[in-house]
Amino acid sequence: MGQSEIDAIRALLSSKPRPVGWQQRRQRIEEVGSVWPVAEDIALEGVDIDGMPGEWSIAPDSDASRVLLYFHGGGYCSGSILSHRRLVTEAGRSAKVRTLAIAYRLAPEHPFPAALDDAFSAWRFLRSSGIAAGHIAVGGDSAGGGLTVALINRLRDAGEQVPGCAWLISPWTDLTLSGATLATRDAVDPIIHRAYLAELADAYLPPDMDRRDARVSPLFADLGGLPPVLIQVGACETLLEDSTRFAAAAGAANVALTLQVWPDMIHAFPMWNAHLEPGRRALAEAGQFIRRQLGRDTG
Repeated sequence: MGQSEIDAIRALLSSKPRPVGWQQRRQRIEEVGSVWPVAEDIALEGVDIDGMPGEWSIAPDSDASRVLLYFHGGGYCSGSILSHRRLVTEAGRSAKVRTLAIAYRLAPEHPFPAALDDAFSAWRFLRSSGIAAGHIAVGGDSAGGGLTVALINRLRDAGEQVPGCAWLISPWTDLTLSGATLATRDAVDPIIHRAYLAELADAYLPPDMDRRDARVSPLFADLGGLPPVLIQVGACETLLEDSTRFAAAAGAANVALTLQVWPDMIHAFPMWNAHLEPGRRALAEAGQFIRRQLGRDTG
């Protein structure tokens, strides 16, 4: 990997000041996320999930009986199917499965528990469509990573079957903002900073809600019973400890978990896979993990 690749991504992300309003922020993440469009051989199909927009994608040679259900990042306040389309569709290609991305409701217009309820609706949609729980991988980046774990815990607590595996990219697992790398990585992270995270948490959470609540901060959850988990995180991001501490807690709860810390990489780096060789390698490894856990060969 030439250092010029990650430097170019840093330059893209730093080319404009962070927008102030929520609509402007949503527009900005769509602009940078869709710089590199979806590949021409990807088939896309919109779907309505009880009024919530979703999008199927399928690459050549994908297995329609196995699905990656994906929750985009954006701090529960921004992000969309469009902003994450390149990431999701290439992940499906690597895993050789269909993908379902959803446009869950965003805060502050729709605070907790709207996103979690929408994630649960997407899960029920897949199950009612005849997809076996063990043939579903659930994944997400940043807030979408936290939402992934919150959904699986909800299923487990309700006595329902859980997915075959979970894939977390730079997950936001601690809305109390207690990770030490929020300070120690602040100078090298071009995207995520404590004040910004605090603003997002304030917008997402009801004022009287305990920020250690496991439904929003899965770092503090009972993690027993999770399916196999893959975490991919950059060494140069402030949320690094949200991954390392979560991995330690899950391991202590007897969860089969693989933690990959990628040198020089930044928050949610596989998003930039079209221009970033480590992003493509990360997707290749995630695809192999998903294929193995969902019962596909790893060739």
